Amino acid sequence: MNDGSLKTLFHPFDAGLLEAPGEAARVFFLNAAPGFRLPEGFPGAISLQQDLRPAFRALEGGAHALQPQADGENYDLTLVLAGRHRGQNELWIAEALKRTRIGGRIVIAGGKTDGAASLRKRMASLLAVEDHASKSHGVVFWLIRTPDADAAVEALEAANPPLILDGGFLTVPGVFSQAHVDAGSKLLADNLPSDIRGEVADFGAGWGYLSVRLAQRAPSVTALTLFESSFSACVAAKANMTNLAAHLECRVLWYDLLAEPVERRYDAVIMNPPFHQGRAAEPSLGEAMIRAASAALKPSGRLYLVSNRTLPYEPVLANAFARSGEIIRDEKFKVLWAVR
Repeated sequence: MNDGSLKTLFHPFDAGLLEAPGEAARVFFLNAAPGFRLPEGFPGAISLQQDLRPAFRALEGGAHALQPQADGENYDLTLVLAGRHRGQNELWIAEALKRTRIGGRIVIAGGKTDGAASLRKRMASLLAVEDHASKSHGVVFWLIRTPDADAAVEALEAANPPLILDGGFLTVPGVFSQAHVDAGSKLLADNLPSDIRGEVADFGAGWGYLSVRLAQRAPSVTALTLFESSFSACVAAKANMTNLAAHLECRVLWYDLLAEPVERRYDAVIMNPPFHQGRAAEPSLGEAMIRAASAALKPSGRLYLVSNRTLPYEPVLANAFARSGEIIRDEKFKVLWAVR
């Protein structure tokens, strides 16, 4: 995961462009990736932040302090591993600036195809960038936290606020479909049966759109459990359920459905399963979630899902369920059902 960008991030220290911070330094790593190796001259333990549950679990158990959200202050050095979402990258840099002491350094790296060069130019328009370098198809740049960095923090946060979409839904930068309701999710929500009842799970719930729509559509649902791997999306989902579906008992769980077993059994599962890992399409992700849904359902429990119409999920449904079929499709998506 992020092997190329990790090499890029630590390149200035490995190549002697920057001095290591020293073993007594306080170091913070935003969006820390599993498998990183600290260069010589770093402390044995640093503080890590990782929002995504699978990567968080892979980082657990080591010497480093680990949190899903940024924590602490007055760090001597902060590392930022940029991703594909510009707004999220800018907010990570804002967090780095807030949590690094005056005179401390921030080092940021990302892939060229993910817009790292543009990110460097964006930061150079706000603060003086010390220098930059290229390595492993990526760009790394670094700057010093100065007293006037507060203005840059304000600019970055102002450019990437939470959004309120039609219907009152709160979203935040970096989550799936932040700027608008996903068309596939809307097709599923519009076609969920109103007679769904009992305890329901939303697998890969994102910021809670499907759960809110189901709560508004199906009066016999008694409880909803939202499973989501992004901590930021979980925070937004909790807010949306509280604001838009307060009448319903609800739990939001930060969860890796492909690795953590679901203990409770449900009357129904709804989902818009992911089918991308990075830029590559991987239908196996959705197939694994279908099998997880089957295992999480009570006998005669029902699954309702939406997918790209070209994805061959029907054979997986036939193997994992007693019966299955299609409710509707449009030019891009199809809504499928299955009975345990």
